[in-house]
Amino acid sequence: MLRAFLPLLFLTFSAVLHAQPLQPFQASYTADWKQLPFTGTAERSLRQQADGNWELTFKASMLVAGVSESSIFRLQDNQLQPLHYKYDRTGLGKPKKSRQSFDWSTLQVSGKDKDGDYQLPLHAGVLDKSSYQLALQQDVAQGADSLSYIVLDGDDLDTYDFRILGDEAIETPLGTLNTVKVERVRDPGQNKRKTTLWFARDWGYLLVQLNQVERDGKEYTIMLQDGRVNGQPVRGLAR
Repeated sequence: MLRAFLPLLFLTFSAVLHAQPLQPFQASYTADWKQLPFTGTAERSLRQQADGNWELTFKASMLVAGVSESSIFRLQDNQLQPLHYKYDRTGLGKPKKSRQSFDWSTLQVSGKDKDGDYQLPLHAGVLDKSSYQLALQQDVAQGADSLSYIVLDGDDLDTYDFRILGDEAIETPLGTLNTVKVERVRDPGQNKRKTTLWFARDWGYLLVQLNQVERDGKEYTIMLQDGRVNGQPVRGLAR
C-alpha cells in the first residue's frame, strides 16, 4: 500500500470472490511516518467502469514525494482477473515505473519496468500487486481460512500469505469501528518486515488502518479519515 511456483498451485489459490458482491468505495487516509516530523495523505477507491470492468486506485503524497498505483480488472466466473496494472513513484530516491498488461485469451502477460520489457506465461489465479489487496479484503469478508495469493511482482511470481488475528475496535476520526485484524505472514529468518491491516466489519471490510515496519526499523501507519461505501458515508460508534 504505500506502498507481495508450481503450476498446480495456481488453481488452489485462485482468487474466487464467491457470492460477495463488489462494493464501490472511496476512502482518504493520513500517512504517518514515525521517524519524520510531518504526515502525508493517501486515497484509495474502487469504481466500476462503463464497460463493466473495475478499477482500483491508490494515491499517496508527502511533500515532494508521491506514489500512484492502479489496477483494471474484471470478474470472470466469480474470479478476479487483472487486465492492466500501473505503478509510478516519484521523489523517493530514483523514480520508478511499472506497467503490466494481462491477455487471458493467449495466457500471456506483457510488462515493462526499469530492466526493460518482458513477457511471461499467464496462469489462472495470478494477481497484480494492487488487485490482490481487494482479493484479500473480499476473502476476509468471507471468513476464508486460506489467505494466500500468487502475485506478479515485476517479472517474478511471489506467494503472499496472511492470517487473521481476530477482532479489534479501532478509534478513528469517524468514531470507533469494529475491525478484523490481519497480519502478513513472512519467514522471520529471511524477512523482518511486518505488515498489519485492519478491515471494517460493518463497512464492506474497507481498509481502516495499515501499519508497516520495514527491515531497518522504520515504521509508518495509514489511518482512515473519511470514506464512502456504496455511496454511504462511513460512520463509527459515537466516541
